[in-house]
This record gives sequence, C-alpha cells and structure tokens, in this order.
Amino acid sequence: MFFSIIIPVYNRPDETDELLDSLSKLEFESDFEIVIVEDGSAIKSDKVIEKYAEKLNISYYFKDNTGPGDSRNFGMKHAKGDYFILFDSDCIIPKNYLTEVEKAFRINYVDCFGGPDKALDSFSDVQKAINFSMTSFLTTGGIRGGSEAINKFQPRSFNMGISKKAFEASGGFGNIHPGEDPDLSIRLWNLGFETKLFPNAYVFHKRRIDWGKFSLQVNKFGKARPILNSWYPEHGKLTYFFPSLFILGLYASIVLLVFAEDYVLKLYCLYFFVLFIVATIQNRSIKIGWLAIVATWKQFHGYGLGFMQSFIKINVLKQKPEAAFPELFFKP
Repeated sequence: MFFSIIIPVYNRPDETDELLDSLSKLEFESDFEIVIVEDGSAIKSDKVIEKYAEKLNISYYFKDNTGPGDSRNFGMKHAKGDYFILFDSDCIIPKNYLTEVEKAFRINYVDCFGGPDKALDSFSDVQKAINFSMTSFLTTGGIRGGSEAINKFQPRSFNMGISKKAFEASGGFGNIHPGEDPDLSIRLWNLGFETKLFPNAYVFHKRRIDWGKFSLQVNKFGKARPILNSWYPEHGKLTYFFPSLFILGLYASIVLLVFAEDYVLKLYCLYFFVLFIVATIQNRSIKIGWLAIVATWKQFHGYGLGFMQSFIKINVLKQKPEAAFPELFFKP
C-alpha cells in the first residue's frame, strides 16, 4: 500500500514548516509521498517546501482559493497513492503514526478511518484548554479524543484516511465548510463503505486560534449541523441539541434566582467544578483547569447559538442552506 499524505495550506508557512519537520522524522520503512495544495494563499509556503525537497517526496501545487474540502479533492486527484491520509497544516505528527495505521489495517482494513487529537507539552495554556474542551468526555463525549464509537465513526479531516477507491466512488468532499467531514462520512456509508476510529493514530493538533476565532469556529460547527440533519435525517441525533439546551438551561437557572430557586444553578456549578478538577488533573495545571471552563463555555455558547439559529432558518423557515448561510459554502 502506498500512502499519499494530502495537506491543504492557506497562509500558514510556519505551520507547514512544523508539520513537514515532524513528517521528516516519521519512523516508517515504506515509501510515501506528500502533496501540498496551496489554496490561493497570499503568504505562500513554497520556500518552506524547498527546505524539505531532499528529505521528503513532496509535490507542491498552487491553486485559486476554493476552500479546504476542494483543495483536499485536488490533492487526491493529483496523488499517486492508493490510500490518502489527510492532515490540517496545524498538526504535528508522531513518529509512529504510519506504523500505527498499518497495524490497524492488518487487524481490520477499512476504506476510511479517523484518528484523535492530543496536545503536546509545548502547546500554550489556551491551546491545551481548547484541546481539552474539544476532546473530553465531559464536553463532546470524547468525539475527538478517541472515545467515540470505534465503528460508525465520522472521521475529521484534520486526521483522516480514505482509500482511492472510496474517494473516486464518493467524489470526495462537498463544498460546505465546516461540515464537509460528516457529510463525506455519511455518503460513504450510503455507498456501502465502512469508517472506523483508529485510537492509536493520533496527531498533535496545534490550533493557532484566540478566543474570538474559537468562538467563531464552533459557531459555524453549530450552524452546519442542522443543515446536515436536513440532508441526512436518518443520521440525526438528540445529542446534537445538547449545547443549545445547555446554554438555555443556564440562562433559565439565572432567572430562577429571582424566585429564590438556586438548585438548577447549583447543578451547573457542580458540572463546572468537576470539569475544572478533571482538566486540572489531566493537564497538571490549575490555570489550565480554569481556562478549560472558559473554553467549554465558549464552545457550548458558540455552538449552541449557531445550532439554534440554523435550526430555525432550515427547519422552521425552510430556507435553503446556501441562501441562509452563504459563509458556509465555497464555490469550487
């Protein structure tokens, strides 16, 4: 099996440098290639690519800006491998990554897999707090942290593999972003392909975002979910409503204080206290424990509001997704 690693890049030469450095240290006996797709960047990564030209088998393409999904499709169309592995540019790859993928394939080959993300000790406190909120069982159910159902897993494209056969059958990613990952997973299921979580094929996801960008990101995640539910109602889950119900419940608990009813607010305080303790222990830092509370609130608040806004427009007002949220759709 010949692996092609596909990496879309947009104005991130420093990230690309760090990612390629980690790929140059992979402990893997077989050959593999790397396909870098520059998605219309104003700040190019071409000089960074030149640094690794003798260390790695790299192909570099520059194209107009059409979004990460279309850039991944472009890379897979130009790749030579029979199995594609997709990384975001803000990832750092462990030395044993491809070895773990091969091990998993020997146990149970699938045409599409996804892996979890973790944080390095060198990450900032905010990055570690955001990583906790995005991966903990207490917040997302462990979706990105490796505890989601191993079978019927919806891989995320920051750390994902797909066979050439499955890519050609499905046509790859659609033009929604975010949301292109579950959209592709469901279409693959409908075509008869399996997806699976490979718990040991993790990456270090170095999200270079501040609190404002994080809130905007999760807000878009929330907006995308009702659109996907409208496309694939058979795969909708009640758990997708949880962040919206969480923030509505918290606001309601504050209103109840007017009537001297504080039992609901006490439950919220207990939840955040448990969150603080777990995050503190896991990261061995009280500061990160507090920041994890901030990250979790921003995650639930941003996602929950986005979900409610999208649910009303898509399910109640019956607006077309592209008209309701043009910012979620790239034009290929």
